[in-house]
Amino acid sequence: MITTKPKKGDLLIAEPAIIGDVSFNRSIVLLADHSQEGSIGFILNKPLEYTISDLIPGIGVNFKVYNGGPVEQDNLYFIHKVPDLIPDSIEISLGIYWGGDFSKVAELIANHSIKESDIRFFLGYSGWGINQLDDELKAHSWVVTSNVYKAHIIEKDYHSFWKEKMLEFGGEYSIWSNAPENPSYN
Repeated sequence: MITTKPKKGDLLIAEPAIIGDVSFNRSIVLLADHSQEGSIGFILNKPLEYTISDLIPGIGVNFKVYNGGPVEQDNLYFIHKVPDLIPDSIEISLGIYWGGDFSKVAELIANHSIKESDIRFFLGYSGWGINQLDDELKAHSWVVTSNVYKAHIIEKDYHSFWKEKMLEFGGEYSIWSNAPENPSYN
């Protein structure tokens, strides 16, 4: 379902028209917060070459780390679906939570009490100031959709996610689903 007004928990799907935008080309962003003061989200489909154990000494698992966006890329963020295990979590919507007590997260990972399908880590986030996201929506940089995956969004395969959404939208979007990521490869 395509909507026009974004709300916390929605997905922003990058329009094919923003090809060439280094940060957001073919991105799918989960809006973690959206208000009159601005918006915050995390890019769901841009894995980095790091795992959590590369970034945090002592955590011995290879959970993927994703590029959450161009803001504060030296900070680690996370979303999850286990608020009963992670104190101080903030509900985004539909069973998805943002942040919480990181020392508890490290303990849960060490004890194998949390799986990669329960949590997703990001370096950086995507942020928009007052009216900035509205301006980008008016410029047709994004399509706003409901998060039909709910908490299972964390488990979504990032390889085909953007293409899948283009095919789902149909029409001219279907054509873009098969275009190369870099048009010069065509």
